[in-house]
Amino acid sequence: MELELRHLRTVRAIADTGSPTKAAATLGLAQPALSAQLRRIEKALGGPLFERDHTGARPALLGELVLQRARVVLPAVSELQEEAVRFANAWGTMERFRLGGTHGPLLGGLVDRLVTAHPAAPVSTYTSWSVVEIASQLVDGRLDFALIGACGESPPPANDRLTWQMIGVDPVFVMLPDSHPLAGEQELDLSSLADECWADVPGDGCFADCFVGACARAGFSPVLVYETDTASVVHLVQVGRAVGLCRATFPPAPGLVTRPLIGSPLSWRHLLGWHPRSAAAAAASGAVSGHSRAAYTEAVERSESYTRWLAAHPRFGAAM
Repeated sequence: MELELRHLRTVRAIADTGSPTKAAATLGLAQPALSAQLRRIEKALGGPLFERDHTGARPALLGELVLQRARVVLPAVSELQEEAVRFANAWGTMERFRLGGTHGPLLGGLVDRLVTAHPAAPVSTYTSWSVVEIASQLVDGRLDFALIGACGESPPPANDRLTWQMIGVDPVFVMLPDSHPLAGEQELDLSSLADECWADVPGDGCFADCFVGACARAGFSPVLVYETDTASVVHLVQVGRAVGLCRATFPPAPGLVTRPLIGSPLSWRHLLGWHPRSAAAAAASGAVSGHSRAAYTEAVERSESYTRWLAAHPRFGAAM
């Protein structure tokens, strides 16, 4: 029997979990099948790879040798596969822009600017609520650039494999119906909304936990949080069923007002990402970065109230 990558993955899984039974569950195999496979591996390599007792399985000397090589070989093969997928999906002779986004306010502006600046270049878009999904498509070379958001200082997905550049940072504002008793206030204390139901868009990351934490620091727990699409959030606020959470760049809408929270307890970073070894990054990261920053500036300028607010809060706004 020749040693295969799946055999190395089996050995590594047993070592990592300390148990053939746990390793079988991790790999999606039946425990008897994994044990039989391990016996064949040990026979092919000439000796036992693990010492077994009632506490589990520990690598024997031969097992340590195999594991040492496996921890080099397996990541290298995984990286080779990713490189091959990226190469297969890399730019050809024709310039193109494959953009991913998470329903944020900047994707439309970026598309508009790229189409204007590069009228002969195909521009395609893909959107998802999941930043993890968008990041995985960047890693695989199926997207060239991605515009996503990250809560507070939380790291973006695949931070060790992708390049992320901050475009701007906004406070999270509250969206109220214009008939709300607090709609006339210039800033709101979060505690003044303790009895409200809330509406927000879904997504990966820690924003939901950060919101609950901010409410706890303000002395209350949210009565109810509707997680739904942007249009439904707007509708629920317009009819008075909830108050909404939104980015400060949220465009004006009939029947609504947006107001900052005192102390800005929640913030949102706009990020542009790409793979550092992709053809797209080498060819156009500077241009796409510049257009993304311009799209962000335009989004800010569309809100007079946010522009005025920024003048007194210099830690927010476009990244330097």
